[in-house]
Amino acid sequence: MEKADSSRRASKNQPNPLPVLAILAKDVGELAVHEKQVFSPILKGWHPLAAGVAVATLHSCYANEIKQFISGITELTPDAVQVLRAADKLEKDLVQIAVEDAVDSDDGGKAIIREMPPYEAETAIANLVKGWIKTRLDRLKEWVDRNLQQEVWNPQANQEGYALSAVETLRIIDETLDAFFQLPIPAHPALLPDVIVGLDKCLQYYVIKAKSGCASRNTYIPTMPALTRCEIGSKFQGVWKKKEKSQNTQKRNSQVTTMNGDKSFGIPQLCVRINTLHHIRSEMDVLEKRIVTHLRNCESAHLEDFSNGLSKRFELTPAACVEGVQQLSEAVAYKIVFHDLSHVLWDGLYVGEPSSSRIDPLLQELEQNLLVISETVHDRVRTRIITDIMKASCDGFLLVLLAGGPSRAFSRQDSQIIEDDFKALKDLFWANGDGLPADLIDKFSATVRDVLPLFRTDTESLIERFKRMTLEAYGSSARSRLPLPPTSGQWNPTEPNTLLRVLCYRNDEAASRFLKKTYNLPKKL
Repeated sequence: MEKADSSRRASKNQPNPLPVLAILAKDVGELAVHEKQVFSPILKGWHPLAAGVAVATLHSCYANEIKQFISGITELTPDAVQVLRAADKLEKDLVQIAVEDAVDSDDGGKAIIREMPPYEAETAIANLVKGWIKTRLDRLKEWVDRNLQQEVWNPQANQEGYALSAVETLRIIDETLDAFFQLPIPAHPALLPDVIVGLDKCLQYYVIKAKSGCASRNTYIPTMPALTRCEIGSKFQGVWKKKEKSQNTQKRNSQVTTMNGDKSFGIPQLCVRINTLHHIRSEMDVLEKRIVTHLRNCESAHLEDFSNGLSKRFELTPAACVEGVQQLSEAVAYKIVFHDLSHVLWDGLYVGEPSSSRIDPLLQELEQNLLVISETVHDRVRTRIITDIMKASCDGFLLVLLAGGPSRAFSRQDSQIIEDDFKALKDLFWANGDGLPADLIDKFSATVRDVLPLFRTDTESLIERFKRMTLEAYGSSARSRLPLPPTSGQWNPTEPNTLLRVLCYRNDEAASRFLKKTYNLPKKL
């Protein structure tokens, strides 16, 4: 110890002087080798395990120093790591000498090894690294919180159209990985899973916060009015139109007023959020490749650490991004169709006389929105959002036809208008071949396509079909009195509720009489 202390004093003015316990470990190791080579062969005459006894004694002497040192360290410093690595090397060397010395003994040296309780230097290093990782991750999480509060999701913030806070978060993650692999420790591969799991949770946290408060598809779908039957040939439809309109508006807006005061939930801003999640998702692969490169340059990495790729991957973040893009894409679509364009859809389309309140105003405004989205959204997610807008438009179109309230009524002659308007809606998304693929349009417009023939079908046939389907659904209990089929919202030409709703909006005497007699439905809300 005196020698180690004088060595330390001598090297004080040199760059990177060795800590005293690292010098001591080196010296004890040299002393053990000298002991084994020079004295042990002679002393073996008096003690069968002379070298083992010597190294156990040295092990115990150094243990007093290192245990005290370990109990006093609180953070990962280069000096601490140097001492712990030196202690770990010394211990392995001493144990090796003891094992070789006891090769011929009855117990293979187990008794001597028992007298050498481990220093646990590797555990101490691992605990320090875990503390370092935790500090870094806590700092990153605080940073994410602070920056997301200030994030305005501005489409003009950069050319790529994603949030600057995401760019910064990914940069800090890169820096954290670089710093981790620069730590002067032997066990990068063993501790890497802790880093990846922690970073994964931080990024998932960012993704969840980025989509929080953005509402979902159900926020925007209006409440369906109660079932009514048509007032045949009435001159008062205009009066109802006004009343119905105010009721619809009131029902819908109560759910979404909170969204409107905040600019960060506008359509362009929601698109930036989508771009951001898409960007994070695509950066995951880059991050994982970078980690493999780090491992390759790592002295302690073994082939198995990356023979099967990374044993630990980013798992939470990619799934959260996919789910987030899906939720936000639907939110954008249903917000546009049911909220931003409610004046031309829910409050306008086919209100009063269908021939004078057709789909053109809706198509014009939809087209403007599609242009904004095409310019704002990353091309890899564009098709998804436009598909969702088409789905929402089809849902909206059917909702107007089957749950549009007493301000709407359709005669069989109106079926041609409805079919032409529906074709115009599909053509908008087809865009002469520049829009959505035809198979996607067919897939998501299938329900409307199946339901529209009901508007052409004569009333008697509809009533008969409705009775037959209801009896099939409810069995013999429905014979004496037809039950009112509940609204599932899954429109289908063979589903009793869908057929009933076509009758509710059928502008003719027979339908109105049947509904009055069977269910005593009112003419107005």
